[in-house]
Amino acid sequence: DDDDDIPQLSSHTLAALQEFYLEQQQREGMKTSQGFNQYSIGSIEEDWQLSQFWYSDETASCLAKEAVLAAGKGGRIACISAPSVYQKLKEQDGEDFSVYILEYDRRFAVYGEEFIFYDYNHPLDLPENLLPHSFDIVIADPPYLSEECLQKTAETIKYLTKGKILLCTGAVMEEQAAKHLGVKMCKFIPKHSRNLANEFRCYVNYASGLD
Repeated sequence: DDDDDIPQLSSHTLAALQEFYLEQQQREGMKTSQGFNQYSIGSIEEDWQLSQFWYSDETASCLAKEAVLAAGKGGRIACISAPSVYQKLKEQDGEDFSVYILEYDRRFAVYGEEFIFYDYNHPLDLPENLLPHSFDIVIADPPYLSEECLQKTAETIKYLTKGKILLCTGAVMEEQAAKHLGVKMCKFIPKHSRNLANEFRCYVNYASGLD
């Protein structure tokens, strides 16, 4: 029988595949429904090839709240490689602050003038309208757990911030974070929508609500 040579999916694999396609259809359905919010976490899906891992909704909310408090009334907030926090901030209509997103992934250009294309390999290649020391707080989540990536991202952070820094990166980067940015680890432990192998932590250089 010629059919014997045709590979067959196991029932478990087939069920997983069907579940994946169903989730995909549901996501697409959400995007076309009137209730879809382009700022919701997950509205732009993670691209693991770009080392993207979105925060859980609770973590993004906590970090966004902290950023608003730290920035103060009328404050300016910059999110570097931290789109989940940017999206959560944009959900807070009526709050008195402004926010920009600096991101390598051009899909985030859907957010208009608040989107700034950013490549950490060129840390100071920024638009002229991003003046030095013009943000009340900078939130950053460097895409890679390497000292090179952190050091280059730190150049951008120090250029943009008036002083306050909120860094999210691996626990293994504690020493380098202190070295390049003068930040200390907080008690708050950020969570991601998918479990990561590396332990993640938050670091700040000011008295925050994350301890």
